[in-house]
Amino acid sequence: MIKKEKNFSLLQKKFENFYQKMLLIRKFEEKAAQFYGMGKISGFCHLYIGQEAVVVGMLSAATKDDKHITSYRDHGHMLALGSNPGSIMAELMGKVTGCSKGKGGSMHMFDPASNFYGGHGIVGAQVSIGTGIAFAEKYLDTKGITYVYFGDGAANQGQVYEAFNMAKLWNLPVVYVLENNEYALGTSVHRSTGHTELYKRGESFGIPGIRVDGMDVREMEKAAIKASSYVNEGKGPFLIEAKTYRYKGHSMSDPATYRSKEEVREVIDKRDPIKNFKSFTLKNKYLSEEKLDEIEFLVKEKVQKAVKFAEESPFPASKDLYKDVD
Repeated sequence: MIKKEKNFSLLQKKFENFYQKMLLIRKFEEKAAQFYGMGKISGFCHLYIGQEAVVVGMLSAATKDDKHITSYRDHGHMLALGSNPGSIMAELMGKVTGCSKGKGGSMHMFDPASNFYGGHGIVGAQVSIGTGIAFAEKYLDTKGITYVYFGDGAANQGQVYEAFNMAKLWNLPVVYVLENNEYALGTSVHRSTGHTELYKRGESFGIPGIRVDGMDVREMEKAAIKASSYVNEGKGPFLIEAKTYRYKGHSMSDPATYRSKEEVREVIDKRDPIKNFKSFTLKNKYLSEEKLDEIEFLVKEKVQKAVKFAEESPFPASKDLYKDVD
């Protein structure tokens, strides 16, 4: 009985963490969308709304020694890793207190303290860079895994397969996470890709892959544990295709007219990762309505503090324009 109670308590704590992280990403990104519309955020801005379960589930298997890298849709990954929301919001607003000193904006965020290596604007470039980080991990024998996130659009880039080949040739400690959100900018994966079983893309290199429901944080957790176990056994890289969906356009400047409102609404109604996970925790009595309300209050408070910090922060001084530029 004591063991069962302990296990239940551990699950409660884990699920509370899942819900808090996914909700933080959702609320933060909604605020970013609002600020973009108000002109407080400018430039390119790619939101992670709808895809929250992917990175939150993946991080359940990560350790403090592991490294993480993604594309320009990067706010959610940083928040899940525990980076300061105020620093992220400040970066979005171009403030000097931002994680890249206000010079990177939405697309180029970094936080070495959280082992987050970007935030990269060139489609597919992070796969090559991440593979290089994994090479360094093996060369230095640091025991860490590198988690490399990329989308279905990047999956058709040549450098991705060059990276796959090198990763398998040297059996590098890397997990590739293909976030298939169905649309590469404005083109459906079914229109851009001859073979849509993207988890099989590594097979010719000897890299095993699996397809996972990226809208279910628990399924992502299982996939993360499987992939990290495989890599930790010294077998080399592993590929996960997370079938997910972005609710917003490719970026804030994209009206997403290439898909119907009915399609988006159906996904939100039936597959929303946060709503469905909340229902699961209530049904199985892992979390109560009171606890969920408490988490939501704390998340909203955290986002408000991030906004206050960003708005009160100064812009970079003109004299610093050429600093940090090689």
